[in-house]
Amino acid sequence: MNPRSTSTFGHVALIVAHCAGMVDLVALPVWVGTLIQHYQLDPQQAGGLATLFLIGAVVSSVFLASRFQRVKGRWVAAGGYALAAACFGTLSQPQDTTTMAVLHAVGGLAAGAALSVTHGTIARSVNPHLKFAIVGIGLGVFAVLFLGASPKVIEAAGGFMLFAIFGAVMLLASLVCAAGFPEPEREATAVDAPVAHIPRAVWFGIVGISAMALVQSMTFSFLERVGSDRGYSLTLITGVLVVLGMVNLLPAALAAMLEKRWHARRVLLAGPVIQALLAAVIMNAPSFYAYAASASVFAAVMIFTHTFAFGLMARLEPSGRAMAATPAMLMVGAAIGPVLGGTLVKSAGYGSLGLAAVLIGGLAVYCMSRLPGQAPAVLTGAAA
Repeated sequence: MNPRSTSTFGHVALIVAHCAGMVDLVALPVWVGTLIQHYQLDPQQAGGLATLFLIGAVVSSVFLASRFQRVKGRWVAAGGYALAAACFGTLSQPQDTTTMAVLHAVGGLAAGAALSVTHGTIARSVNPHLKFAIVGIGLGVFAVLFLGASPKVIEAAGGFMLFAIFGAVMLLASLVCAAGFPEPEREATAVDAPVAHIPRAVWFGIVGISAMALVQSMTFSFLERVGSDRGYSLTLITGVLVVLGMVNLLPAALAAMLEKRWHARRVLLAGPVIQALLAAVIMNAPSFYAYAASASVFAAVMIFTHTFAFGLMARLEPSGRAMAATPAMLMVGAAIGPVLGGTLVKSAGYGSLGLAAVLIGGLAVYCMSRLPGQAPAVLTGAAA
């Protein structure tokens, strides 16, 4: 059967849906900072609220992944983002801490469900590697715009504006998804029927990506703090973060260009190693320049490697069920990383984060080594 063709607006819908669903990972520093500064919550309470959102996204992603082929993606995406918009709209009004916690958890469940069907639909495209790279470029542009504008708006208008912005993003995503969210380009076949087992190699890939996400969030959470504690000025650290944001525009596009030129398995084996080494340098850098250079490209390694991993695993498991769990892979690490990192820093200092990154990176390399170099021909025929 010939694959469906996704319209231009369908591609826009996938980009918008991806940006809305990943807003937590883009906005996490601003989110936690706003809760502390404007809502007078302590760091543990602020981090706890963000973690509730992430846990909600993980739970709904795991639940929906195995049911991806039996749901209507357009209405799950539109409905999920509509519910998330309602939760954030309510949060923009004064609420007690308990109500805020409930709204964060429900918002995470709703947004996670919408993001799961988005990633499952991308996985069932003719070229999942390219499609995931495209939505990654969109997320990079969104991140630059959000991080460049939102802190000033929130500072001027008040903390409620953070949740008003989140609500507006979710509402826009809901409307766009309702109007144009595409059907998967490839139909489910006997090979990728719901009863088929997810290949063992894909499970190893899932663990590998989760391990990289853990290193990413554990290190990123303390990137600003380790620089400050070393005596680097706020101007210097802010400059590093701005450069990091600009660099993040490149890896997804670069991954798309190199899809046919670079062997996926080699990228997946090298990615965790480079990530761990950069984390170790950031946490033990002898000078500002070593810190700045490593920090500027740190997040880009994860984006580049994950694009190759997504493309390969989507072809190994073409039903889309495993890739519909992408939010769970990423957000498990995002939820655990700050807590684990904080515990290590408190007990053994920043250097312990570098050591932990190397150990976790070793686990990621082992898992990635279990993936084949390419998907079997029987699975890649639809993508040829």
